[in-house]
Amino acid sequence: MVIFLQLATPKIYWIMIDNVDNIEELENQKNQEGTENPENEEKQPLSREEELELKLSELNNKYLRLYSDFENYRKRTAKEKIELIDSSNRDLLSTFLPVVDDFERAIVSNENTEDPVALKEGFLLIFNKINNIMEMEGVKPMNAIGKPFDVEYHEAITNIPAPKKSMKGMVMDVTEKGYFLKDKVLRYAKVIVCA
Repeated sequence: MVIFLQLATPKIYWIMIDNVDNIEELENQKNQEGTENPENEEKQPLSREEELELKLSELNNKYLRLYSDFENYRKRTAKEKIELIDSSNRDLLSTFLPVVDDFERAIVSNENTEDPVALKEGFLLIFNKINNIMEMEGVKPMNAIGKPFDVEYHEAITNIPAPKKSMKGMVMDVTEKGYFLKDKVLRYAKVIVCA
């Protein structure tokens, strides 16, 4: 019978075991090698100062590894954030490319057309296409006319005298439309307020 044994020493033994005496011989040989090996000798105890220096070097090593791991994490997340922003911009801009194509076709066709109704319809189609893209991205226009002035949503351009007392503090006109992006202000509406 062949048995593979690995003892505490780095030597590996293939042994033919015929009887129990061979196993006892191996154990004796193992014990003799263990006493001859200088690595198995008892180490002298370290002084207090040496122990502290050893602990200090271990802690410094752990600190340096932890610090480098954190730096790598920080750099990787910053890179991922930039890539995410770039890819989201790429997606948004690619949705607007068909609109640019429509404008180019409209410019070419307007050179030869004198029909104002056809021009108006073309621009309306392009405008509706832009609005649909903006709605898909979560952009909604603000409705400010006739509502009370609110600094959270409006930017007052000028004040005009109120035609009625009930119109005081209300938005009379909008010079630049405001927009929400998923219920957050994307652009404040520039308004004229009744005073």
